[in-house]
Amino acid sequence: MTPPSTDSTARLGSGAPVFGAPCWVSLMARDLDAALDFYGEVMGWSFGPVKLGDEFRVALADGMPVAGISALASAFQVAVAWTPYFAVEDADVTASRIRERGATVAVGPVAVYTGRGALAADREGAVFGIWQGPLVSNWESWRDTAPAWTRLHTRDAFDAAIFYGEVLDWVSGRPGCCDVQYEHDEVVLRHGGQIVARLTSGAVEAAPDPNLRPHWHTHFAVDDPHAHAERARAQGGTVLAEGISSTGPWARISDPDGAAFTLNGKG
Repeated sequence: MTPPSTDSTARLGSGAPVFGAPCWVSLMARDLDAALDFYGEVMGWSFGPVKLGDEFRVALADGMPVAGISALASAFQVAVAWTPYFAVEDADVTASRIRERGATVAVGPVAVYTGRGALAADREGAVFGIWQGPLVSNWESWRDTAPAWTRLHTRDAFDAAIFYGEVLDWVSGRPGCCDVQYEHDEVVLRHGGQIVARLTSGAVEAAPDPNLRPHWHTHFAVDDPHAHAERARAQGGTVLAEGISSTGPWARISDPDGAAFTLNGKG
């Protein structure tokens, strides 16, 4: 768990409230040095320390915090994967809502430096985190530039939107909440008018391939996805698929430890 509370962490740029929105993504790896070597070469990221300890790093792109990387997969006995974190007002209340709706809280809530965090899995098994506390410095800029964003692949996006809406207070009408719309057979989550997540139907709960089961999938914006894909191959990663969509080029990659993510061309 590498929460969005880094050495460069402060408040929202405008001091505006935010809750229910994905506010950070974090990789739980087994070997921190190996993960830093791979993502440094593939993504061109630099890495800074955080006050959580030697097992945590924050990835920086042109000086902007993009994601967290930690070596806690083995300690928490979880799969190596990229995980989104959602901002909440009260981690304990949110954890109770998760349990009440038949889902699982696997870790926490626990106090982590300046806030409280937890790891959970929804009713279909998709893993996500919650975070109560300060967000990355100038979070609104992070949201608007979308260096990282997330998509839920699930069996039924409508049902998932109800679950997450009840847990995370989507469409509550209070300042800082997220809005939900249904567009082109998927659920689109917006905060401050910006798309911050998508929920898509079609995953199969019992699929033998973990990439086809319900899961939250992390996307990163880069200038040239195909060039980054070649770097990933050279560093021992696997290019699972690549192509060009209506929004531009993309590449889906698995790092050497099995964590999958997608690179999208900056539009």
